[in-house]
Amino acid sequence: MWFDTPAYALFLILVVAVYWRLGRKSQNIFLLAASYFFYGWWDYRFLLLMIGSTAIDFFIARSIQRSSSQSSRRTLLITSLIINFAILGVFKYFNFFTDSFTHVLGTLGLSVSAPLLRIILPPGISFYTFQEVAYIVDVYKRKLPAAESFIDYALFISLFPHLIAGPIQRPGHLLPQVQQTRSFRSDQFFDGILLILSGLFRKCVIADNCALLANAAFSGHLGATSLPVLAIGAYAFAWQIYGDFSGYSDIARGSAQLLGFHFMVNFRQPYLATSVQDFWRRWHISLSTWLRDYLYIPLGGSAEPGYKTYRNLFLTMLLGGLWHGANWTFVVWGWLHGVALAIERYIRQSGFLRKILDSNAAWTWARRILVFHFVCLSWVFFRAESLGAAASMLRGLSTFAWQPEYLVALKFLALFVIPLFLVDLYLEHTGEEYVFQQRTPMMRVAMAGCAVVLIALFSANQANAFIYFQF
Repeated sequence: MWFDTPAYALFLILVVAVYWRLGRKSQNIFLLAASYFFYGWWDYRFLLLMIGSTAIDFFIARSIQRSSSQSSRRTLLITSLIINFAILGVFKYFNFFTDSFTHVLGTLGLSVSAPLLRIILPPGISFYTFQEVAYIVDVYKRKLPAAESFIDYALFISLFPHLIAGPIQRPGHLLPQVQQTRSFRSDQFFDGILLILSGLFRKCVIADNCALLANAAFSGHLGATSLPVLAIGAYAFAWQIYGDFSGYSDIARGSAQLLGFHFMVNFRQPYLATSVQDFWRRWHISLSTWLRDYLYIPLGGSAEPGYKTYRNLFLTMLLGGLWHGANWTFVVWGWLHGVALAIERYIRQSGFLRKILDSNAAWTWARRILVFHFVCLSWVFFRAESLGAAASMLRGLSTFAWQPEYLVALKFLALFVIPLFLVDLYLEHTGEEYVFQQRTPMMRVAMAGCAVVLIALFSANQANAFIYFQF
């Protein structure tokens, strides 16, 4: 796709150059046209799908606000939810459920031909669908008024920095920014540039180099599966997906700031989490908070007595896993996190063990290491192409076979992981969004120069598409 190339940089520069010469209404019209051009360049049919979905929710939200009948409002809400999830289900899960159904019948000895229809997944459909659902629900709950301008609402849905892979923007956070007049601020603009450089460093230097080892391990190029191969593959992919998605989020947030918008922070040092619950408060925050507010709490959350709370945890994480991709590997990945969250909740509710874990500071790093390794093992299912491939990789837990090149691979991995780990420790301590955010302008300029040099010198030779573009 063209937006995974340096063409994005040229596109962004041209948009910014024109954008700040316009008034607010003209800015919104121009940004909407640019965002639609950005999205429709690959396949205009997907653009028509998004415009149609946007128009339906715009008019339904207006009808919900005008209606004084609670039953009519509820009917309109349900209609919108059915339409949104039906579109998402057909385009994202039709092939998955058809293939799974055919496979099950095959195991029972029944030969059935699957439909010849193969549906292509529109880019970013999971992200903009969740934004539309959040908007409809918030209008229904009277948390915000329905947008009066279709241009404003359509821009909220399609603003190009977040369109393909988020972060998932909350209506109450971004829509008012779209509706208000924006003024150029040099400090915000400079912060945007630094966030983009931070994202490029995370993606091009950290993620793409870690991807070389992860791809080699999961493809079998490092040899037969064993504990060293599993460790190299799991650790490499853990830092690849973190650098990749946090890098994209920084680029998206930086691009938005060049245009005068503020996007929510999507990552807060997730590999320093001391529990799986803490991990989800730090990882893909826009998704985890969406799942909490629009799925977990409506199911009853933790207010439900007994087993119902555990049921809500499992359902939320299973659906969160399935949101990531139409593959049973993602379902198992979500199930594992659901199990871990349930176990943690049980431990917190027990007396003695909970007091030890919560009161003894010496356990902090032990818990971080335990949570990190659980996350790494669960990433195996996220990365593997099938459940069989994941199981084959995990068999390395019971096999040890050492080759000299494994040490070279681990040293190569450490070369790129340790700098990002140190950055995370620094950010955890200071609370900053990027290194030296609160320092003098000269120091930040120097940091930007160093980032450019590092990106130029250490970017991987083999480019890898952003992982979350597939969702």
